[in-house]
Amino acid sequence: MSSSITLREASRFWLQLGLVSFGGPAGQISLLHRELVERRRWISEQRYLHALNYCMLLPGPEAMQLATYLGWLMHGVPGGLIAGGLFVLPSVFVLTGLSSVYALWGQLPLLVSVFAVLKPAVLAVVVMAAFRIGSRTLRTPLLRALALSGFLGLTLFNIPYPLLVIGAGVIGLLVARWRPGLLVAHSKPERTATTSPDHAHARALHDDDSSSPDHARFSAWRLVMTLGAWALATLVPLLALVSLGGWNGILALMARFFTRVALLSFGGAYAVLPYVAQGAVEQFNWLSPSQMLDGLALGETTPGPLIMVVAFVGFMGGWNQGLAAGGAPGAMAIAATLVTVWFTFLPSFGFILAGAPLVEASRGDLRFGAPLSAITAVVVGLIASLAVFFAAPVLWPDGRFAPWTPVVAGAALFAQLRLRWSVLRVIGTSALAGAGWAVLDSLLH
Repeated sequence: MSSSITLREASRFWLQLGLVSFGGPAGQISLLHRELVERRRWISEQRYLHALNYCMLLPGPEAMQLATYLGWLMHGVPGGLIAGGLFVLPSVFVLTGLSSVYALWGQLPLLVSVFAVLKPAVLAVVVMAAFRIGSRTLRTPLLRALALSGFLGLTLFNIPYPLLVIGAGVIGLLVARWRPGLLVAHSKPERTATTSPDHAHARALHDDDSSSPDHARFSAWRLVMTLGAWALATLVPLLALVSLGGWNGILALMARFFTRVALLSFGGAYAVLPYVAQGAVEQFNWLSPSQMLDGLALGETTPGPLIMVVAFVGFMGGWNQGLAAGGAPGAMAIAATLVTVWFTFLPSFGFILAGAPLVEASRGDLRFGAPLSAITAVVVGLIASLAVFFAAPVLWPDGRFAPWTPVVAGAALFAQLRLRWSVLRVIGTSALAGAGWAVLDSLLH
């Protein structure tokens, strides 16, 4: 492992990540953990979890925000913008292309075979995420109890995700004040050399005891500049859209609506999609209910955060508006897609670039570390609950048990545990296997 990673090397990784970031937030977070913490050792376990806990508290796509944070930690603002941008751009291009096919021919692309193999593999990735993070963080009975409560709260009692995270943070604050030993293991595993091929215990580039880089240290002037840039990036495009089509023009309306979506999307995409559907279908009539369902299916089968389904909503809203106006629907659809994506993801960049220096400054402070440790434990339970949530549609895709799906999931687990395959390799191999099966099936029939 080299002593430093250049921005070019990191950018190549972020692009690879954006191309294969299937599996929703749990799969994407586990992919980041496996590649950056375990395999490449660019960042230590504790610093990764410290960043993850902050992202879990924010509205917006957690995995994309985590990638932005880690890119910023390594290479400053350019690194953060590149990491977050490359995390979402591939899915923007893929989803825009699929939306174009959908709008022109009125049917979804034939990706069934590819994703039939891909989904069991993603389920295995999620299971491994819960196992790997849990084995390193749940070191006290209280932390294990919090993980179990997060799992049961989401799977059995349908407690809203934000309440679970906030409750864990409050418990962490109270325990830190009265019984801090309940959150800290009595003995910490020694950092030793290992014969593991992925060097899981080798020293990380950004280790637990590494000082923060100069760009990661808090500066009031940098905070003011970041907030100013965030405000300009929001207001200047909005004013341009208002000048072009008026305050209630479709593009200005989309800009305001999807800014609200970004600021209200606590609890992941599934928590905010009903709000998106209500606004886009019932309130603004940008697309039909059946088109909204088809968009969700497309969002599920493309890389990137699931909230990227808003790109389909914007595309179809612009397309339908263009058709109704008798103009060029394609141009309006592309413009609406760009507006939707910009105003949906801009707040995530703002939250990370403005808040990350404050989060870095809180490392080692028990007042901040204790609630974040408690949140980490609950997050392990939430990831495990997502594995249960995904298991039913993966193992029973048509309401009937598919015996080959546990075989694929088992093979993906074996590849990660025994063969030490990276998540990128597992997902890429699964996608190729699905494509090969589709070609073979077409030749035979």
